[in-house]
Amino acid sequence: MSRWIPTRIDGKIRSFAWLSLISEITIIGTGGAVRLTGSGLGCSTWPACVPGSLTPTAEMGIHGVIEFANRLMTGVIGIIAIIMLLLLWNLRRQRRDLFVLALVLVGGILAQAVVGGITVWTGLNPFIVGFHYVASLLMVCVAAVLVYRVYSPVGTRTRIVPAAFAGLTHATSFFVAVTIAFGVLTTASGPHSGDLDAARSGFNVELLEHLHAWPAYVMLALTIVLLAASVARRLPIASWFAALLLVEGIQIFVGLVQANFGLPPLLVGIHMVLASILAAVMTVVILSLKKVTDAPATAPEASAAEPALSNR
Repeated sequence: MSRWIPTRIDGKIRSFAWLSLISEITIIGTGGAVRLTGSGLGCSTWPACVPGSLTPTAEMGIHGVIEFANRLMTGVIGIIAIIMLLLLWNLRRQRRDLFVLALVLVGGILAQAVVGGITVWTGLNPFIVGFHYVASLLMVCVAAVLVYRVYSPVGTRTRIVPAAFAGLTHATSFFVAVTIAFGVLTTASGPHSGDLDAARSGFNVELLEHLHAWPAYVMLALTIVLLAASVARRLPIASWFAALLLVEGIQIFVGLVQANFGLPPLLVGIHMVLASILAAVMTVVILSLKKVTDAPATAPEASAAEPALSNR
């Protein structure tokens, strides 16, 4: 067993870091499927699916299967997180940053499971459901940091862009957060409650749609400015701004289409997943504003694989 646990950042650690990120995004998709198919109460209680049974019964139908599959996905993410923690055990002092991130993911998964239970117990209260989604997005961001850091050596991180450029980037991240927050509130007032009898927030949906769209356009405009500036100044993070702009463009396009076609469930689900990808890319953009400049040449994790993520 000890031979299997690495003493340096290797392919196993990097692979499970990616699996952590992919699984955290995937469960947002499966959670969205639960909500958009009206399966939110497919399992009527928690931690059991129905009173007296951990698994769904025939009476629960397809909704029980969909909700239970989402619960099983939580177990898959938990296994990945625990394996990640074990893989980093020998590096818990040398790469304390990675070990703490892995520990946060394990703790976050346990907390998310409890929040999921509260969501069921409250009959899909729209504010609890929204909190559950936001917490899932934060987990995606933590996993994105983990992926980025497994390609980065240990050392002092120094800003590699002008201060004004960094400030504008942080302002863009603020509008990303505001856009997502109003998107959550808009969904809480819309038709996709997860169950026919679930309550809605009661807010004005049309007003929230505008409040959701306006910061999205500001976010898009700032990203275009930053991409142009990074290309003109030949900054090493221009490619990340191109990726950010691509995700934003697709997200806004999907949002406009779904709003004009009556919020079809498939497009709403895609919109939810794209929001998590947007949050992950924005997280990496922020991290890319700085770079380790004093890493020792002999550091085991300072491998040739590092530029594959930070400079792509």
